[in-house]
Amino acid sequence: ISCRNPPQSLLSSMKQACEILTRDPEGGAARIPFETFSFIYTYLVSIDGEISETETEVFLQGIKEQADKHSGMVLIRHF
Repeated sequence: ISCRNPPQSLLSSMKQACEILTRDPEGGAARIPFETFSFIYTYLVSIDGEISETETEVFLQGIKEQADKHSGMVLIRHF
């Protein structure tokens, strides 16, 4: 399966979401739970309408694999 990377604007939105929703101190890793990341990402993708369900699943699986190494938390550097 050939998948393109998500648009930079979507990743920028996800970075902002992490920075807003994190419980880390300012300047910290801006971690959020994978479930929260996945929910927001899936919602934004549905609005965008240009990223296929397969591409979304592949991207989120990669993020989940990284999050699983960090107690289920997504870090901005994961994407």
